[in-house]
Amino acid sequence: MEYYKTYELSKELKIDILVENEIILELKSSEIMHPVYEAQIISYLKLTNKKLGFLINFNVPVLKNGFKRYVNNF
Repeated sequence: MEYYKTYELSKELKIDILVENEIILELKSSEIMHPVYEAQIISYLKLTNKKLGFLINFNVPVLKNGFKRYVNNF
């Protein structure tokens, strides 16, 4: 079971990819990047106490435009 501060969470985390136990990759293929995707990766960073995460959208003409970097507690 996962905990945030002293609260027990009722659901398990569903991180797409965890690289070297340090970097969270959240993968999407969406025409519209909804704000909930950003909230999702920020929540994952806070809950796992990881420092770095990337939200990657594969539904873009140029892949480098689909990367967005998030840093926790920097």
